[in-house]
Amino acid sequence: MHVALLQPSDAPRYRLLMLEAYELATDAFTSTAEERVAEPESFWVRRIADPSGMSVAFGAFAGQQLVGTVALEFSAKPKTRHKAHVIGMYVVPQARGTGAGRALIEACIRYASGKDGILVLNLTVTEGNAPAVGLYRSAGFVAFGTEPMAVSTPGGFRAKVHMQRVIARGTVV
Repeated sequence: MHVALLQPSDAPRYRLLMLEAYELATDAFTSTAEERVAEPESFWVRRIADPSGMSVAFGAFAGQQLVGTVALEFSAKPKTRHKAHVIGMYVVPQARGTGAGRALIEACIRYASGKDGILVLNLTVTEGNAPAVGLYRSAGFVAFGTEPMAVSTPGGFRAKVHMQRVIARGTVV
């Protein structure tokens, strides 16, 4: 198992992986497979290789097979540049429990730690997703609030737990 930054050439398999994620983990994502299936390849290339540098995506590979992914989004706004957001975390069912999720979140932490000005990582996780919450807690994330009715799903509304990991201490005013 190894983790690497995804490249434009990875877009077709990233697309397939994310369409699977939207289909199998509907409660975890705000997008749906129906919304994303019609997106052109350029959409997927931008998601993993943003020319503006405002996001990066990592892939977990078992050999040549992409078995997991996660992305980091950065803010261009001066008042929120100190935060990065972990988004789109997904590991295929057969690779869960292999360390792929841990390797992906650690890649995010390392990358953010090396990016000038990033002080914190934020993420949201669907309330009740104990394996994901456990992974994030073990990586140093702390819950700081719950958003009720965050996502509307066919089964009803789902709450999202907001979590944060401090990368470096800034001056709090």
